[in-house]
Amino acid sequence: MSARTDPPLRRSPHPAARPPAHLPLDLNLSDVALLLRTVELGSLSAAARERNVPVSQVTRALARLEKTCRARLLHRSTHGLSLTDEGGAFLPQARRMLEAAEEFQGEIGGRLAGPRGWVRISVSAVLAQAVIAPGLPSLHERHPGVHLDISADDRLADMARDSIDIAIRTGTPASDNLVARPIGQLRRSLYAAPAYLARHGTPGSPEEVGRHRLLANSVSPSLNLWGYDGGQTLQVQGHTRTDNTAVIVALALSGAGIARIIDLVATPLVKTGALVPVLPGRFSTAPVPMYAVMLQERHRLPKIRACVDYWAQWMSEQAPPR
Repeated sequence: MSARTDPPLRRSPHPAARPPAHLPLDLNLSDVALLLRTVELGSLSAAARERNVPVSQVTRALARLEKTCRARLLHRSTHGLSLTDEGGAFLPQARRMLEAAEEFQGEIGGRLAGPRGWVRISVSAVLAQAVIAPGLPSLHERHPGVHLDISADDRLADMARDSIDIAIRTGTPASDNLVARPIGQLRRSLYAAPAYLARHGTPGSPEEVGRHRLLANSVSPSLNLWGYDGGQTLQVQGHTRTDNTAVIVALALSGAGIARIIDLVATPLVKTGALVPVLPGRFSTAPVPMYAVMLQERHRLPKIRACVDYWAQWMSEQAPPR
């Protein structure tokens, strides 16, 4: 028998209700948080799976919350879940209350024992290897109470739905509910393994590069436009393509072809002899800013500020001298 899944959450078509004059003083914050996650995930069963509890436990928690508020917050029918008018009015107040409670706890804990708690990070696999992993031991030494939950994927995560505290990205986010803090800059250049160059030769010009086996990105077309000589562009179709930047690095290391790789990733591999620069300087990109992106309501939490401050300092120390 297949597992039951709830239809997607729907908002009531009725006009929004007037929010209550005040929230009950005996609200259970865990129940409030569960309501918010149920709304974000779209179903009771999804919230239950995330917490690894029976759906009945989620149902009881929401019933307890509704009893405390003396109002129906969610309506459940064969068509799915919908927020009632009272639920729609309650949600923003509940969110602010949880944010205030977490910020207060973080401030108190930070003053007593330093920043502490879990921080969920969304980052591409290649930047996880180049930025997050190398600096992690010293981050833990500086902030032993901070723990990272790292989601390493090239896709752009939905920060609210996926409970992401910090997303490491290039490019400025467009959403008004996000805060982006620059923490460093990235450049990309061409690299290949010595074994590849020994077998296929080293290109002496950009035109020769186009006749080689090139490694391309299958999901980000902009990464396949290799600029050179300050204005020319080589449009790369790729002898081999992948949707993961870390796999491109692995393919280059294996001798599968020439790749355009972030210099921060490639430099230590060049020092060990695993990679060789190809036409150094001619295919190097202009610096691209790298940001720590946070939800507007969470960026002041001490544990999040501690991580972002640390990475900004770490990146500045990796920058080559001018």
